[in-house]
Amino acid sequence: MLNVKKMLGFGFVLIILASLLACQTPAGRSPGEFFDDSGITTRVKSALLADDSISGFAIGVKTFEGEVNLTGAVDTPQQRQRAEELAYNVDGVRQVNNQLVVRQQQ
Repeated sequence: MLNVKKMLGFGFVLIILASLLACQTPAGRSPGEFFDDSGITTRVKSALLADDSISGFAIGVKTFEGEVNLTGAVDTPQQRQRAEELAYNVDGVRQVNNQLVVRQQQ
């Protein structure tokens, strides 16, 4: 009887370990991939905030598998282009989808 309890306990531990090892972040990504993208997002946002020619606070940044999406609004086409250049220059960025909109001048 004691052997059966030990075997069941051992089996339970194996099941728990297997389920923990199989854990992934949403969208089937490993924790390493998730943290790489988070680091890229942080570095792109920092570059945007450090540049005096654009308002980094008005620009949203999201990264998935090294692909950076820029969203929000800027005042000029030059600011739109500059934001894209800054994002491309960040290490780890594979592609930039520039969805920034230039505000209408009144």
